[in-house]
Amino acid sequence: MTKTLTGLFDRYDDAQRAVKDLEAAGVPHRDISIVASNADGERVAGADTGTAAAEDAGAGAGIGAAVGGVGGLLAGLGLLAIPGLGPVVAAGWLASTAVGAVSGAAVGGAAGGLIGGLTHAGVPEEDAHVYAEGVRRGGTLVTAKVDDALVDVVTPILRDDRAVEVATRRRDYQAGGWTRFDDAAPEYSADQVRAERARYERV
Repeated sequence: MTKTLTGLFDRYDDAQRAVKDLEAAGVPHRDISIVASNADGERVAGADTGTAAAEDAGAGAGIGAAVGGVGGLLAGLGLLAIPGLGPVVAAGWLASTAVGAVSGAAVGGAAGGLIGGLTHAGVPEEDAHVYAEGVRRGGTLVTAKVDDALVDVVTPILRDDRAVEVATRRRDYQAGGWTRFDDAAPEYSADQVRAERARYERV
């Protein structure tokens, strides 16, 4: 049986480490996904993809299929613009779902693609909305589809002390009047993203 495990990270380098640890643990590239905010323009896409990968995803090939190269998932990051999330760097099955929604290859909008992809894979909808909002506010989402045999290995990678505790973050968002992810809401500016990251910066 396959289970989808997810980690939201405020710091991009923590998410990168998680992806590398997943690969080292034996999770295939095709079963890992990363979607990272690039509102501040600080993320660099891998040389293997970019616009061509996004176009392939829209045509149904999927970013995950386009980037499974020797350099690992992170070498295949593509630059994308997703309504509601803003500019992101992304690779893998979940990124392909969101791009497909934007291009018309999937039913529904971008939020439906990202949130729908997570919920279809077994992530509770209320958590999926927090994950999408976390990316909108500058975070990075890492997901892995794993067999039961790898669950105990992968869980600590995606839920260590560097990962966001979803229930706590949901309460923080709700305290500010947030109820759910809205892909029609204004995108966060670079300054807003930096302020959000600073708010949760580890001491």
